[in-house]
Amino acid sequence: MIYLLLSILASTCIFIIFKLFSKYGIDTLQAIVINYFTACLFGLWAYDSPIIVSEIIDSKWIYGAIGLGFLFIAIFNVMALTAQRNGLSVASVASKMSVIIPVIFGIYVYNESVGFQKIIGILIALIAVYLASVKPKTSKNLAKDLWLPITLFLGSGVIDTSIKYIESTYLSQNGIPIFSATIFAFAFLIGVTILIIKASKESLKFPLKTLFGGAILGIVNYFSIYYLLKALNHDTLESSTLFTINNVAIVMISTLLGLMFFKEKISITNWIGIILAIISIVIVTLA
Repeated sequence: MIYLLLSILASTCIFIIFKLFSKYGIDTLQAIVINYFTACLFGLWAYDSPIIVSEIIDSKWIYGAIGLGFLFIAIFNVMALTAQRNGLSVASVASKMSVIIPVIFGIYVYNESVGFQKIIGILIALIAVYLASVKPKTSKNLAKDLWLPITLFLGSGVIDTSIKYIESTYLSQNGIPIFSATIFAFAFLIGVTILIIKASKESLKFPLKTLFGGAILGIVNYFSIYYLLKALNHDTLESSTLFTINNVAIVMISTLLGLMFFKEKISITNWIGIILAIISIVIVTLA
């Protein structure tokens, strides 16, 4: 349970850090690239066995790590934009309601039970994501703003599903740090490639605040994944229950912090979406 609590705290801090990036004018992409370099170093430091590159390349999870590296940097940028443009509550609901995707995956791959109650819960979840994300703007701006939380919802679901599948199929408990570090390494390399392409077209600067912000994000990001994997590796809770507690807690804490410290305005429609999000997760879990 302590691993789950630490993962919740770290994941909530990620949303807050993204919000602070916008407030202090920190370049999000640059900070994210630095974040993955820092997270990779932490993963290598936490690994207590000799690091043999050939073994990593030959490992069964290497292709999963490469795919997750692409997803991590892409969805992390979407998460940052969602938190900055749509608010903490919208970003947290869109990303954490993606728990529905691993549930659907479990039904087909692991032959988990499915019934009327679970189907209703999934439908309510999809409605909740829309209601929590919608803002009172013109239809043109509405469509422009909605693609961020929708993309975040789908991408986060694919990441959670992939992590659970690789953890249960290929990883030993001792392999969690090196697996995490490998994901972060590929995400860093992809990010560096993007920055090099941008640098060829325009002049780029790395101010000290960007380096500092990216390093802090990297530490928090590493532990959010590390403790989630540790919690999944433990037999105390089933993965569906664990993801449910994790996601509901992050949604509620992020929403509360957004109201208290960033003075975010949440409409009645958004509140209905947040409440439906919690109800849907509970329904799916009890099913």
